[in-house]
Amino acid sequence: MSTTELPARHAELMDGVYRWQRHIYDITRKYYLLGRDRLIAGLDVPQGGTVLELGCGTGRNIILAARRYPDARFFGLDISAEMLETANAAIAREELAARVSLACGDATDFDAVALFGARHFDRVFVSYSLSMIPGWEKTVSAALAALAPGGSLHVVDFGQQEGLPRWFKTLLRGWLRKFHVEPRASLRDVLESESDRTGATFRFRTLYRGYAWLGVIGARKSTSPY
Repeated sequence: MSTTELPARHAELMDGVYRWQRHIYDITRKYYLLGRDRLIAGLDVPQGGTVLELGCGTGRNIILAARRYPDARFFGLDISAEMLETANAAIAREELAARVSLACGDATDFDAVALFGARHFDRVFVSYSLSMIPGWEKTVSAALAALAPGGSLHVVDFGQQEGLPRWFKTLLRGWLRKFHVEPRASLRDVLESESDRTGATFRFRTLYRGYAWLGVIGARKSTSPY
């Protein structure tokens, strides 16, 4: 299989998984996608800033962030057309369409100018999506490339449940596999490596005894006078 076929196959898979799940997604996921609201609170979007969410799903996060930062512009990318249908409907109900733009695309390789008419963003965040994306490491690189000087990348996802009982980890992993979700054991290492590569700062927190991991990469400010 060629690499160009992978996004199409993944999009088909995600549409199949969420064609019906999207209608109850937010109700069911609020009990175990922990740390999302902490990520949103920590975005600290500058006045008039721009924010991109990769893997925006139903629009739940982007709507909450848009309410919290009313002067910012928001952009969301997702590979599932089914999820975007739900997200666009939710954004319209909340009367946020003037500040929120969504597009269908691959988070591992996207053209922000073509999709949104913007090259860089003050904040980029990824919430419980890296654990579902094949070649997820490329998403981290693509997100950092989309950051404006002085911007930051915020990631929350499943940890390794390192402080929780083994039986809990076994049950959780079994449940997640039903939705093609795989917690990334190397998430912290990849984030730290990418921050070193780009000369950025790196902060990392373990939440709820390792149930979730939260990482923030802060890009360097431009030293160019132009």
